[in-house]
Amino acid sequence: MRAETFGAVKLFTCAALTVCVVASAGATDDAGRQVFLKDATPSCAICHTLAEAGATGKIGPSLDELKPDVQRVTQAVKAGIGAMPPYPQLSEEQVQGLARYVARASGTTK
Repeated sequence: MRAETFGAVKLFTCAALTVCVVASAGATDDAGRQVFLKDATPSCAICHTLAEAGATGKIGPSLDELKPDVQRVTQAVKAGIGAMPPYPQLSEEQVQGLARYVARASGTTK
């Protein structure tokens, strides 16, 4: 394979992987948003404000202000914190999707 061809293949592979990663991140956000708005019982949106989700809850802290990272969301969802109950009914995949979504939507991660 000529060097120029290899470079083109390498560039194409990189571009394809970037598209896949971006598509995967979008799917993760959709799943995490679904958990935030509907799948968690009670819904996270009832208590928390998160502008990206259109949530204006006033009971818990505003996630837009708190800006929790993935680890903090995961821990709170699994163990509960303050008045917030734990959510043992959520699968590990749902918890991780929710945590990544909240961290990104609140501005902690991009």
